[in-house]
Amino acid sequence: MKKPLKSWLLASSVAALLAAPAVSTANTDVEQLSKNPANWATWGGNYAGTRYSELDEINVSNVKNLQPAWSFSTGVLRGHEGGPLVINDALYIHTPFPNTVYAIDQKTQSIIWEFTPTQDADVTIPVMCCDTVNRGLAYANGKIFVQQSDTVLTALDAKTGKRIWSVQNGDPKLGMTNTASPVVVKNNVLTGISGGEFGVRGFLAAYDINTGELAWKGYSLGPDKDMLIDPKKTTTWKDGKVTPVGANSSLSTWQGDQWKIGGGTTWGWTSYDPDLNMIYYGSGNPSTWNPVQRPGDNKWSMSIWARNADTGAVKWVYQMTPHDEWDYDGINETVLVDQEVKGKMHKTLVHFDRNGFGYTLDRETGELLVAEKFDKSVNWATHVDMNTGRPQVVSKYSTEQNGEDVNTKGVCPAALGSKNQQPVSYSPQTGLFYISGNHLCMDYEPFEVAYTAGQPYVGATVTMMPAGADVLTGKPDNTHNLGQFTAFDAKTGKIVWSNSEPFSVWSGSLSTAGGIVFYGTLEGYLKAVDAKTGKELYRFKTPSGIIGNVNTWRYNGKQYIGVLSGIGGWAGIGIAAGLDTGTEESNSEGLGAVGAYRSLNSYTKLGGTLTVFALPDK
Repeated sequence: MKKPLKSWLLASSVAALLAAPAVSTANTDVEQLSKNPANWATWGGNYAGTRYSELDEINVSNVKNLQPAWSFSTGVLRGHEGGPLVINDALYIHTPFPNTVYAIDQKTQSIIWEFTPTQDADVTIPVMCCDTVNRGLAYANGKIFVQQSDTVLTALDAKTGKRIWSVQNGDPKLGMTNTASPVVVKNNVLTGISGGEFGVRGFLAAYDINTGELAWKGYSLGPDKDMLIDPKKTTTWKDGKVTPVGANSSLSTWQGDQWKIGGGTTWGWTSYDPDLNMIYYGSGNPSTWNPVQRPGDNKWSMSIWARNADTGAVKWVYQMTPHDEWDYDGINETVLVDQEVKGKMHKTLVHFDRNGFGYTLDRETGELLVAEKFDKSVNWATHVDMNTGRPQVVSKYSTEQNGEDVNTKGVCPAALGSKNQQPVSYSPQTGLFYISGNHLCMDYEPFEVAYTAGQPYVGATVTMMPAGADVLTGKPDNTHNLGQFTAFDAKTGKIVWSNSEPFSVWSGSLSTAGGIVFYGTLEGYLKAVDAKTGKELYRFKTPSGIIGNVNTWRYNGKQYIGVLSGIGGWAGIGIAAGLDTGTEESNSEGLGAVGAYRSLNSYTKLGGTLTVFALPDK
């Protein structure tokens, strides 16, 4: 007879606590691994999330000769986001639900071990928004950490795959799930929560890597003590300066107890600055999608957070889209680079938001330095007021008119955003950021919805279509492309070059010292372009559409490029979940994505595969 889940998890954690040896801080392990370009030890390649590699064996001159070296089928058909970790001689990959983890021997390409957690599909899958994806694994001190879809966080022995401990991070019966890649900082593994479309209140939690014991937990919404905010010490950007947030900074922007079901979930990426001992991440959309039902700024949804890594205490927080009316979820990654902005060196944080603006902030203070559009079709706001930090909304594109719901047409970007979760890369060679992006607009019609625990709490119908005009120049855009790949200067807020793609670029990019940027397309192409000019240098069609992130490493003196293919995610949900019936009524299925991506079905089909590339032997 199986033990009940809660008692089993508790017993596992206690046993691990008694058995765990004393170890040094895990940061040293992860940092040392990341400094060696032979490894790919965390989601962003390093704690700063730059997704840049110093490897240059593959370069602009020879990338045209790149060939598939080997491949591996994961055995799972849904969308494969995230990418492989490479730790010394082993490669670790993950799948979407049921979240199988494989350890693969690089020498033989054989399976060292595999682990598939036991999860209740009937409970978990129905409350997973926008496909059953998982964005990757974390590693530290001989452990692999996998965040299961059912919110259980599990630590595995990296050599054997044996489960060391597991801890429940949420309750799927309340709409809580997990899709994010965890991150290890010091002796804690950090994870968030998904479920904003089910009225879940977001948080970031830190668990001890040896025991699974909760170290701290900071919410996105609610009382100051829940958010770990000190109203006198925590600051935000206001009136042209860094200013204390004041007491009840969140509560005062919600009506009644709406904050308890207010969203602000945390399913994106977390970065870390060891020198400042600060972690950075974004919080998501407020619940519901109907803005009339939640008057106020709805703080601190749609925000960038800076927290102390040891305690979770908030140093500063900045809200990008107050009173979000368009589902411009703020969870996208934050990249940490030091650069000169407006004649002064700053430790900066760069964030490309769903709302179409690229933000550069001082990561020490939270000072707003740059906020400019990185997609020329963005029309919902004219600009960001640099004094207040607030976007200046164009009234005709507001989905709330005079306190009432309206069917607002032609809003750009669509709810998918000018960029979604797919992480950017940064090259110190060019000083540019490379953005895998979308190029869509939408019709957005809110409707009244009641909250019921564990049931969808969306409250809007969305229909998406290609962006049809360049509002910055007034010239028509006749390409009807759904995607673009863009090089952006975050110091000036200028687009340097941009390549159109038929479909959204849902793959995280990779920059290398070889002067190349890699990314994948929804049709399934791995592409390499010149980092300076954007000129395409190489393409190869993988078995399925790519929504995974491109990673690189070295083994036995040879550079490899690896990417997971497997169509799905929000853009590919029509194929992944079989939602497209070919009818007009199905256009708005998948939270609006099905109609826009209907033709994708002619280019790719389901199937999870890791494809590894290398130059041919001389």
